[in-house]
Amino acid sequence: MFPREFVVFVAAVMAVNALGVDLMLPALADIGSELALSAANHRQWVITVYMLGFSFGQLVYGPLADRYGRKPVLLATLSGFVAASIFAASSTTFEALLLARFLQGLMSASTRVLAVAIVRDRYVGRQMARTLSVAQMIFFIVPIMAPTLGQLLLAFGPWRMIFYALAAFAAFVLAWTLVRFPETLAPADRHPISMATLSASYRLTLTNRFSIGYAIASALTFGGIIGFVSSSQQIFVDEFHAGENFTWLFAICAFSMGCASFANSRLVVRLGTRLISQTAVFALIGLSLLHLAIIVGGWESLWTYIPFQALSMVCIGLCGANFGAMAMEPVGHIAGTASSVQGFISSVGAVIVGSAIGQSYNGTTLPLAIGYLCIGLTVLTVVYVVEGGQLFQPRMSLD
Repeated sequence: MFPREFVVFVAAVMAVNALGVDLMLPALADIGSELALSAANHRQWVITVYMLGFSFGQLVYGPLADRYGRKPVLLATLSGFVAASIFAASSTTFEALLLARFLQGLMSASTRVLAVAIVRDRYVGRQMARTLSVAQMIFFIVPIMAPTLGQLLLAFGPWRMIFYALAAFAAFVLAWTLVRFPETLAPADRHPISMATLSASYRLTLTNRFSIGYAIASALTFGGIIGFVSSSQQIFVDEFHAGENFTWLFAICAFSMGCASFANSRLVVRLGTRLISQTAVFALIGLSLLHLAIIVGGWESLWTYIPFQALSMVCIGLCGANFGAMAMEPVGHIAGTASSVQGFISSVGAVIVGSAIGQSYNGTTLPLAIGYLCIGLTVLTVVYVVEGGQLFQPRMSLD
């Protein structure tokens, strides 16, 4: 692939998962109504169950990708995603839909593992962080457009149309992979699947303080995204009564993360991953404290919430690619397995954090603001420990 096509392809692979989460946000109310859900917060399980499947699936695909290569695993899981999407579209009970969503997440887990591993096959350090940032910048167009596209699909049919659209997009990426994607894992770098090999790879990934520490930090910041996404419809529709503007209000917040990724792609080679990400963590803490003061003071409105949410997403966006690159730096020679373990930790942790925030929704933005403050303080603590108390200091080839 040409370099630009490579970046767009990685973004498209990542977008399968993003669409799987965001495309049905406008349909949650319709799903709850047709499938007779007893409580509004139960709709969030459509997102949460998907993320659970996404979390556990990552443990499998890394070792498989290190043994058989990136391309065969990607082809198999994209095919599975198409089948799971059709299953979801034909579901007649909420339980069946949740099973289909779990299977969708299980299949799309490969997109996260393989996107990171494929980039790591070609780049290291700052260049890896830059490439991931450019891919994420393109990728973030998806959550900006997804609710609008979902709303458009609902104008032409029931919520089941959304799942058929997911199947169609995954089939497109499947065809692109089959025709254009070259295997990036050299035969000499393939590892046989054995308990000894897996144990050694898992042990290295879990005991290296940079690998495990920045995976935990990623879990916390990713949890902030899940908390926002899972409760966004209720916040905009139920609290602020802005249902008719939901798609573009959501797009503003998602667009802010795209801007953060673009800025990171331009700045990270010059400034380094640590300076950018650690500054963003301090900014998130400051924003959260100020937002809490406004909420407690009774001044919260749609026009105060939007800037704070968008700026918080900028901070999270500046952490994402940099945390991922720093976590992968010491374990690049086992990129597939390491990406699996780190992805599992990040996703499970994010589901726990995001679900705690989402299920705490009480008709106000207070739980989200408190959640972001806790995330910022905890991430700062983790980073401080990982870096041995030396913040903003260059280390390894990343800086």
